[in-house]
Order: sequence, then structure tokens, then C-alpha cells
Amino acid sequence: MTAVNPAWIDTVSLNAFLVRRVDSLLVMANGANPLGARSGVVPGSGGFAVTVSGTTITVGTGITSLYFAGQGVYRIAMTSTSTLTQAAPHATLPRIDLVYLRVWDNSVDGSGLNQADVVYLAGTAASSPVAPTPSGTVIYMPLAQLNVPASGGGSTTVNSTVLPITVAPGGILPASSAPSNPYIGQYYDNGTDLLRWNGSSWDTYFKVPGSWIPYTPVWTASITNPTLGNGTLIGRYQKVGRDVHFHINLTTGSTSTYGNGGYNFTLPPFMAAANGASMIGTAQLLGTNRWNGQIVVSPSATGTSTFFPASQTDCRLAFHGPTVPEAMANGTQVRITGTYESVS
Repeated sequence: MTAVNPAWIDTVSLNAFLVRRVDSLLVMANGANPLGARSGVVPGSGGFAVTVSGTTITVGTGITSLYFAGQGVYRIAMTSTSTLTQAAPHATLPRIDLVYLRVWDNSVDGSGLNQADVVYLAGTAASSPVAPTPSGTVIYMPLAQLNVPASGGGSTTVNSTVLPITVAPGGILPASSAPSNPYIGQYYDNGTDLLRWNGSSWDTYFKVPGSWIPYTPVWTASITNPTLGNGTLIGRYQKVGRDVHFHINLTTGSTSTYGNGGYNFTLPPFMAAANGASMIGTAQLLGTNRWNGQIVVSPSATGTSTFFPASQTDCRLAFHGPTVPEAMANGTQVRITGTYESVS
């Protein structure tokens, strides 16, 4: 059995290696192994901000946890800004340079140093350049990549997206991509939604819905299409996950024509129905009389059909058309409300 020295017990001493191992407990795991941890700065801190002015590179202050495999977590506080000098651009080709935070640990890298500082590494100019990688046994964390155009091609731009972010265990990680090897119950925020790992996939937790979104439905018929003329046709919808709630309101005008055949109204744009059961909604027609009917959203459909009683003496539902349930005329209103499952 391997002996373990626990922290914070009187008379038990820990060397730097064991302290770094214990400190891995303080930050999010990296999913690589039980002793691993995720390097990064505290989200929202703005730490280690990199700027470039001319050939001067400035790196701001910051605090971070820097994990190195087999060694644990190095906690670093840079309390003053650092300046570096950028190499001259290539005459004809672009280049990507790297600015990184390095820990020099003589017991690991044999450097003869025990400190942390920021380092600049110029890349290789090429028609399609790539960022350089520090060689040898280097304990480091990228802070920024510098996109350096060829001479006379403009100014250097800074890409800080390579700077990792970390949070305490159980914290919500703000990241543009999902953490690797997630655990059940892990959360991350991709900048738009909050997601949770359920063991096999990421579940998205949507924001509280806001106002419904307007859209313009298209009114057609199975034989000859009607024309709206000076009437009005409006739609509104709200999408929550794959649930789509929608409403359509048609008011015919004096120049509207009514076509021939059963009517259809398009669903919200790019939101076809899922390939499952047909969905039933409600419809109402206000003309000479008030009629209650229904709509059907069929599997994989991009539109919905309306149905009303065939006449005042026949309650059986029939396709809504120019004369069903009564003759369409100037000022007739058709109101449609429904909910269905979208394909995505």
C-alpha cells in the first residue's frame, strides 16, 4: 500500500510536490485522470490581458492555476505588468507568434530556475502559418496568439481565445466548447445557453422565453391559390426547446380572392414538424357566423390545414375552403392557434 500524507495535520510535513497535488482539489478536474486539474484564469477577471503597440507586447497582471501532468497545480500571482519585444515581420509571409506563461521548476525541467514569468515565442512565417509550440519539458499556459501580417500588411492582432478558463469544482465553466471527459451533472455555459451533461449527451437549459416572434405565413389552396390582396395575414411564434407555439390571424380584404380547394398556412420558418404523431390545434372563423374548427400539423409538415363543419346542419369536419363552412368574403377572419414538436 502506498503511504499518503494528508494535508493540514499537525506534525505532517508536505513537500512542494505533494502540496501541488493537494491543490488540484481546488480547481475543476480536466477529465484526464483522477489527479488531473484544469489550468486557467478566473472567469471575468481579465487577468493576463495581452496588448500590442508597435513592437511592444504588454501582458497584464493576473492570477491563475497552471496544471502540469504528474506535478499537480502551480498557483501563480503576477502582480505587475510585463513587457516583451515582438520580432520584426517577415518580408512577404504572415506569422503566428505565441505569448505564454511559464513556470520554471528546476526539479522538473532542470532549468536551474524556480520562478514564473511570461515568454514570447515567434512563429515560423508561412503562407498558412500555425502557432509555435514550446519545446522540451516546459510547464506553460498559452496567454495569446499574435497574428503578424507580412511587412507592410497592417498591424498585429491579438487572439486571446487560447487563454484557458477554470472554475472551482462544481462551478459553471464559461467556454465556447464543451469540457472534455465530462462527469454527470457537470455544467458549462457556451455563451448562449446553459448545458448539463447527463451521462451521454448535453442537455440544454433554455432561458425564460421572451416575446413571441412575428413571421409572415403563406396562404395556399390545394387547387388554385388564393390571393391576399388588401387583406392582412400575420403570424407569431415562440420556440422552447423543440416545442413550437404559434398563432396565425387572417383578415380578408375587398380585393382578396379565395382560390379553390382546401386551405393551408405555412408554419414558422425553418421549423418543420418532427416525424411523429399528428398534432391538433384550434381554429376559428368569424364571418356571417362564428365557427369553431381545428387544425392538423402532420408529421414532417411545413404547413397546417384548417378544418370546419361542412355546414350548419353537418357537424362533420371538412377541409376549409372558399365556401366551407361559409362563403369567404371581405372582412372574414380566420384565427389559428397550435403547438407542435419541431424536427430540431
